[in-house]
Amino acid sequence: MSETQTPAQKPAAPPPVTPEFPNPQEMAKIYAEVAERAARLLGETMRKQLKEGIHPPADEVGIAQTYMEMMARLLANPYRLAQAQMNLMWDYFTLWQRSMLKLMGMKTPPVVEPEKGDRRFKDPDWEEHFLFDYIKQSYLIAARRIHEVVSDIKGADERTKKRIEFFTRNFIDALSPSNFALTNPEVFRETLRTHGQNLVRGLKNLLRDLEEGGGQLRIRMTDTSAFELGKNIATTPGKVVYQTELMQLIQYTPTTETVYKRPLLIVPPWINKYYILDLRPQNSLVKWLVDQGHTVFILSWVNPDERLAQATFEDYVQKGVLAALDAIEEQTGERVVNAAGYCLGGTLLATAAACLAGKRQKRLGSTTFLTTLIDFSEPGELGVFTTPETVAALEKKMQERGYLEGSEMATTFNMLRANDLIWSFVVNNYLLGKEPFPFDLLYWNSDSTRMPAAMHSFYLRKMYIENKLVEPGGIEILGTPIDLGKIKHPCYFISAVEDHIAPWRTTYKGARRLTGAPVRFVLGGSGHIAGIVNPPSANKYGYWTNPVTPLPEDPEEWLRGAEHHPGSWWPNWNEWLAAQDDTRVPARDPAQGKLPVIEDAPGSYVKVRI
Repeated sequence: MSETQTPAQKPAAPPPVTPEFPNPQEMAKIYAEVAERAARLLGETMRKQLKEGIHPPADEVGIAQTYMEMMARLLANPYRLAQAQMNLMWDYFTLWQRSMLKLMGMKTPPVVEPEKGDRRFKDPDWEEHFLFDYIKQSYLIAARRIHEVVSDIKGADERTKKRIEFFTRNFIDALSPSNFALTNPEVFRETLRTHGQNLVRGLKNLLRDLEEGGGQLRIRMTDTSAFELGKNIATTPGKVVYQTELMQLIQYTPTTETVYKRPLLIVPPWINKYYILDLRPQNSLVKWLVDQGHTVFILSWVNPDERLAQATFEDYVQKGVLAALDAIEEQTGERVVNAAGYCLGGTLLATAAACLAGKRQKRLGSTTFLTTLIDFSEPGELGVFTTPETVAALEKKMQERGYLEGSEMATTFNMLRANDLIWSFVVNNYLLGKEPFPFDLLYWNSDSTRMPAAMHSFYLRKMYIENKLVEPGGIEILGTPIDLGKIKHPCYFISAVEDHIAPWRTTYKGARRLTGAPVRFVLGGSGHIAGIVNPPSANKYGYWTNPVTPLPEDPEEWLRGAEHHPGSWWPNWNEWLAAQDDTRVPARDPAQGKLPVIEDAPGSYVKVRI
């Protein structure tokens, strides 16, 4: 104690920590419940296997074949393997040396650090605690060296290299120490604090997810009971004014006295539900467009079953986009509309636009493509799952059921960002024993849809594998050879710089395929979802524009000459839309139109969950 310090100044000792011992009766009840549910699930699984027969594990995405090729090429260069092993051993030696110095109280720089934004190692103990820091760095060293080896394989074609890198990354991510109870400091502390009750709760969560998935693990990402369509999500007022077996057409109620004369049709992807564009009022693109004075129509695709197994891509053009245009004309009297397509919906819209152009029918005043692939020559990481072999395996499965199960497609997309969309929930739900947080975006992400067998097979083969959409006459729709070069009306492309589903450099290549149209290309911040659902009120991300025409061949050249703007791209798009035709007319009430109202938005098609 210093000379000036009095006993009163001495910090008070922290109160003693009282251990939280579980109630024995309650724990016995929990254990009995867990055992009963596990036995029931195991019994159901065994009965299912006995009924259907036991089949060897299928390698539908070709992981085994890919790694056999990798090993053959690695063994062909033993010097490279030996060098990689020496680098690994040297890194471990350096780590051990620095860890010993750190243990003795000396400050030492880390051998390797997590990438910026890696949330797996955000807990302070990953850095502050000697043991967990050592475990973390050991893992990161191994991950880095393995990645270097597989990224430097000689002789493999580009597609094979990408497959190897993708599968290896997922393997490495799965082995992260953050995914295990004893090597995750947060889980370790919680286990000690609750005497393992977190793991018991986690087991209950695991059994629940297995039960809900019919024996297949469907990780719950959010509290699904917290949302109800039309109540606190997809709430923009409107009416279903038309429907076919494939879609419902929603017209939204205006909020302005006058509206733009030209209606706006939005074509969402059929692989997800439309309300990603109408989550909540504060981030709803639909509501924002209505508030700017647009008469907004949107397609709500059906969630198909085996009865629509033979529905084709052509059907989605005819009974989806073209039927919607006819209905809008009857409802508003306007033959020419603005149209926007999101992701796969944009691909469908481009096909429909080229079909109309081939028939010399002017139905579209402009088209907007939101993170849309038209040229599939470089499809990004999804190319891993769209090889001839994987598509053939999918086709076999779809022929048996008549559709591709939505959960299977959702798993594919989740694997593209496994740390965020798989392993973070494994830790939260099963190791920490917590319930997932209610989040509107993750509710939408878990609300998957099926794909009809015939349509999805056509899409995968003609687009992803054969890239026929960019070939004049490569595909034929309604007796019309599809030629994107015949599209003459103005087109707006918005892509996202971090998009892993529709890489912006590939969407840029697609924009250049519209050789007969004036094209504005805009590059937004963030990724496939956040880059689009970016309301002005959030003031996030920003976007780049470059007025150069025609678009240069090299996307990097376009980017070097682009100007960055803060905030949302929505106002830029709205200005562009108004420039096509700014004529205003009295607001159109969907309840007062020529088409009879079928039901209130969001309609019944979107409410079908699987």
